[in-house]
Amino acid sequence: MGAGHAHALYVHDHTPVHRLAPEVKLVAAFGFVLLVALTPRQAVAVFLIDLLAILVVIRSARLPWRFVAARLLVVLPFVLFAFLVPFVASGERVDLLGLSVSRDGLWGTWNVIAKASLGGLTSITLAGTTEVADILRGLERLRVPRTLTAIAAFMIRYLEVLAGEIGRMHRSMLARGYEARWLSEARPMASAAGALFIRSYERGERVHHAMLSRGYTGTMPDVALAERDQPTWLASLVLPAVAGLALLAWLVVA
Repeated sequence: MGAGHAHALYVHDHTPVHRLAPEVKLVAAFGFVLLVALTPRQAVAVFLIDLLAILVVIRSARLPWRFVAARLLVVLPFVLFAFLVPFVASGERVDLLGLSVSRDGLWGTWNVIAKASLGGLTSITLAGTTEVADILRGLERLRVPRTLTAIAAFMIRYLEVLAGEIGRMHRSMLARGYEARWLSEARPMASAAGALFIRSYERGERVHHAMLSRGYTGTMPDVALAERDQPTWLASLVLPAVAGLALLAWLVVA
């Protein structure tokens, strides 16, 4: 499969968050996102506390704010869709900037934006402080079937290989003077897509035969994680505990 390499979402550093065992971070991220998903949309104060908590973790991990903001754009389609909800939702209507919108729709928009943003920030923090190989190994330690983790590993690796192959083919076509501007010029691109499929299939076959010749039996070897400071499992409870206590306090007050 080639030498190990860092993915585009990973930021190399040696912060306490980076040194946490991957299974600890996975449990913390899952617990935090689950509590965020269960938080009622009216609990604005709870969402603000959750946001502050995840921002503290991002700051502790020394992830660049521009890096985080750029990758948070992945939730933009959900946010744009959410802005349509007040106009199509039913229920009581209110005036907002001269427009008649649904009150429930406004709450729905806020709900989508808050939860999508917090979920995105959590995913970015996890990926930014944990390499792909460590995430997969952490899933194995959490007793996720090795078949699933092996499929995920191959998928991630070959998506990167495929992206690289597409980039090389595109540069090669540009070097030969091809630049698609009209639909009538799309035929070479279709031919290139077919060639890419054949080359990818043949490359996969070669890799599979090479792995079999080296003793591959369906599971990847269990390579030990590099030495790191591994705090207790209590570390996985810190972020979910903040979200849980904030939600509990809101429920008691409400």
